[in-house]
Amino acid sequence: MNDLPYLTPLDANDLRQAGVEGPWVFGYRDRVRFSEIDALNHVNNTAYLRWFEIARVRYFVAWGMTQYAPNDPQLVMKSQSAGYHAPMFMDEDYLIVCRTRSFRNTSFLMDYACISNGLRATGEAVLVMLEADGKTKRTLPDSLKQRFVEVDGATPA
Repeated sequence: MNDLPYLTPLDANDLRQAGVEGPWVFGYRDRVRFSEIDALNHVNNTAYLRWFEIARVRYFVAWGMTQYAPNDPQLVMKSQSAGYHAPMFMDEDYLIVCRTRSFRNTSFLMDYACISNGLRATGEAVLVMLEADGKTKRTLPDSLKQRFVEVDGATPA
């Protein structure tokens, strides 16, 4: 993992070379900062949610789902959860990885993981695609659904 650049989108090939197995197809590498540490001297639970959000936004942009321009579809979170497996401490390098696990007509389910000498945290989120008005649901394009299946191994729900 030490030869991977920080804060640069990583694809499935990069992740395999870093020793990350499984279904993960997108991610980035970073290092724990002091501001992410809590009073117990380990990474605060909110930091993991921010890290997952960074991965999600980069994934959306890399896949062309949005560039966050005014007329682009809005990708809004319906729900999210996280599970914590082992503590992390300042200056630890980590990888955040993500993928789409399943999809419906206007929504999809993403999985996340934080990896640093093993699994540290996992998460999932349900995202809904809306029109630029922020109210009307937008059907996921067939090309995106196909990519979810072919690249992420996602399944229709």
